[in-house]
Amino acid sequence: MTFRPASTLTFHNAQTVLDDGLRAIADGQAQIDLSDLTAVDSAAVATLLAWQRAAQQAGKPLSFKNLPTNLQSIVALYGVGDLLHVHADASHH
Repeated sequence: MTFRPASTLTFHNAQTVLDDGLRAIADGQAQIDLSDLTAVDSAAVATLLAWQRAAQQAGKPLSFKNLPTNLQSIVALYGVGDLLHVHADASHH
C-alpha cells in the first residue's frame, strides 16, 4: 500500500507527517502519493526533502506522485524539483 499523507502538511503537523513517512520509507515504501493534500506550506517541501534524503541514505528509491498544484508551485518557487525528482510541468499519474 502506498503511503499517503492526510489533507494537511504544514508547519503545524510537519513533524508528525515526517515521522510517519520516515517509518513508511524504512518499511520499504518506494512511492508517496500526495493526492490527498489540500493545505501545504514551505514545511511540506522541507518534509519531502527529508524523505528523499532518508531514502537516499538508505540506498532506496523514492518517488512522489500526484503533487497538488499548490505544492508544485512551492516546489518550483524554491527550485527543488530536481532534488525531489518532480517537476511542476510534468504530469504524474
